[in-house]
Amino acid sequence: MVRPLRQFLPKRFRKTEVVVPVVRLSGVIMAGGGGPFRSSISLASAAPLLDKAFAMKDAPAVAISINSPGGSPVQSRLVFQRIRDLAEEKGKHVIVACEDLAASGGYMIACAGDEIIADPSTVVGSIGVVSGGFGFVDLIAKLGVERRVHTAGQNKATLDPFRPERPEDVEHLKALQLDVHKTFIDLVQSRRGAKLADHPDLFTGLFWSGVRGLDLGLVDRLGDLRGVVRERYGPGAKLAVVQGRRGLFGRRAAGAAAGLDAASLASALGGGLLDAVQERALWARYGL
Repeated sequence: MVRPLRQFLPKRFRKTEVVVPVVRLSGVIMAGGGGPFRSSISLASAAPLLDKAFAMKDAPAVAISINSPGGSPVQSRLVFQRIRDLAEEKGKHVIVACEDLAASGGYMIACAGDEIIADPSTVVGSIGVVSGGFGFVDLIAKLGVERRVHTAGQNKATLDPFRPERPEDVEHLKALQLDVHKTFIDLVQSRRGAKLADHPDLFTGLFWSGVRGLDLGLVDRLGDLRGVVRERYGPGAKLAVVQGRRGLFGRRAAGAAAGLDAASLASALGGGLLDAVQERALWARYGL
């Protein structure tokens, strides 16, 4: 096989195409992953992909595609910080493209971008903190079940779902939420700065379309990632999706499932049912 002559030229004389790596982050943000059948975002899952993308020396930028209703504030901030650390270390411009949803922790991660793109119908924002759960006090009473809790420390059973809710427990939770909310607000303000509009509901947890998000300064422009990259780096610029390690059948989910016996698989499905319902509820809050 005859090699093209350009391979023998010094690199500075070659006409090479611009390739921008894309890291896709999709799903609820949670530590430990979402199980073998659900996608999720965490530092553990995102870090190898980010490292691989930022290691592409010739790439002028790294693109992050985000589609998430949020989740763990800690994992959200850890992923955000890893993106910013790598961007500064490698000197890369970061372009974030918001897909269907970049809300709550998903928007926190989006703020790692030097430039945030959204579709006109993308849902963005929801800069707030929420805690949800269930109360089973009346249910166990009807079933004739007696709840027995023994603690060392009078507040160790705070917000136990099988016991009546105490006002002081709720007050403590709300104080914690205010701390987390302030961290979120400070992060958004530090990244978006003067771009943010002076709007009374900006940090109340409300969310908006991409069109309104642009007016409010939550995003920088409307469009799609491919179009923006070609506009910035030329019509020949290409996107390259960064892939993670694949399982036995070429898909991580299938590979994980292949390692489960029947009993383990049933346990995983049953144990994850409530998580799946809560996960679905997160997406449903935004009409998705």
